[in-house]
Amino acid sequence: MNTNTSITIQKPKTDELLLWNLLFADTGRQVLLVAYDIKLFPLLSQKPCTLAEICNELKIFQRPAEAILAVLASIELLEIENNYYSLTLLAKDYLVKSSPTYFGALLEMMIFDERKHISSFDSLKKSLFTNNYPGKKVMESLVKNHDFMRTITFGNNVKLIRGFISSMHGPSMAAALIWPELIDLSEYKLFIDIGGGSAAHSIGATLKWPNLQAVVLELPTVCEIAQEFITHYGLQNRIATQEFDMWSDTFPVGDLHFYSAVYHHWQQEKCQVITKKSFNSLLPGGRIILHEMLFNEQKTGPFPVAAKNLNISLKLGGQQYSGQELSMMLEQAGFIDIEIKPASSYWSIITGRKP
Repeated sequence: MNTNTSITIQKPKTDELLLWNLLFADTGRQVLLVAYDIKLFPLLSQKPCTLAEICNELKIFQRPAEAILAVLASIELLEIENNYYSLTLLAKDYLVKSSPTYFGALLEMMIFDERKHISSFDSLKKSLFTNNYPGKKVMESLVKNHDFMRTITFGNNVKLIRGFISSMHGPSMAAALIWPELIDLSEYKLFIDIGGGSAAHSIGATLKWPNLQAVVLELPTVCEIAQEFITHYGLQNRIATQEFDMWSDTFPVGDLHFYSAVYHHWQQEKCQVITKKSFNSLLPGGRIILHEMLFNEQKTGPFPVAAKNLNISLKLGGQQYSGQELSMMLEQAGFIDIEIKPASSYWSIITGRKP
C-alpha cells in the first residue's frame, strides 16, 4: 500500500441531531406512559422525593428508576434540585388529576392501544401495500349509518364510550380555555356545539362570554357523560345537551355553530355536507367556527400534525387539513369574512360568517 495515498471523505452537509431525536422519540412516549401507569406523578404531586424515596414508595428498583427519571427530566416533566425530584409546571398542568386539563384518561387510552398493538410497525407497513387500515371496516359502516361514536366503540358499550370521551376532556379543556379569547362573541346568543363530546368547548366559551347559552349536540350516551361535566362546573343553567345525529337530523336554527376536532374524521366530501348544513341553518350574520390542528399549506408539517394525520388515516380513514382547505370549504358553502387564527399549541380556529 502506498503510504502517500490519501482519500477525501466528504463531511455531511447537515447535523444528525434531528434524526437522533426522531429515533429516540418513541422512548420518551413509552417512559411517559409507564411513569403514568406506576403512579409516579401523583406521588410527586404531594411533595418532592429522592430517588430512594421514589423507589421505596413505588416498589421499583433503583437502576431502571434512575434511567426513567432522567428521561422525564430531559423532556421537562421533572426537575431535580439537591437530589430531590419534583414536577415541572408542565406536569402539574396536565399530569395531576386535580387539574381541569388533566391528560390522564388520554394516556389510559394510549396504554390500551399499546397493549392491543393497534399502532405498530407491522400494521403501518402492511397498510402501504394493502391500503387496508385497521379502521377501514369502521368507515365502510359509517357510509351506511353515519353513527360515528357507536361504531368506533363496537356497539353501545358505555364503558368504552365513557373512556373515549373522558380521554378527550382534559386536552379539550386546555384548548377550550384559550381560543374563546381570540374572537369577539359578544353579539351572539346560542353556541351550538356540534359533536361536542364532553362539552369542554361549551364550558370554555360560556365561561368567557356571559351572553352565551350553549347546547351540545351528541349521541344519547355521550349527552349523559357531557351532562356530568357540565354539572361539575355548575353550568347546567347555561349549557344543555340534545341527542343528535349530524348526518340525519335537521340542524337547529341559531347564530353560532362550533366544531372541534370533527372535520378531521372525514374526507372532504363529507365535510362539505355538514358545512352546507350549517350554512343553511344559521341565521343571517351567523358564524361558524372550526377548531382543528392544521397542516401548513404544503402539508409538510408541523410534525405532530403529520403524525396525527397518519394515525387518523390508518385508524379511521380521515385526514388533517390545511387552513386553506378548510377555508375553501367554508367559501364554497357561502360563508364570507373567513379568517384563520392560531390558538394554543398546534390548534387554530377557522371562522366564517353567513351574509
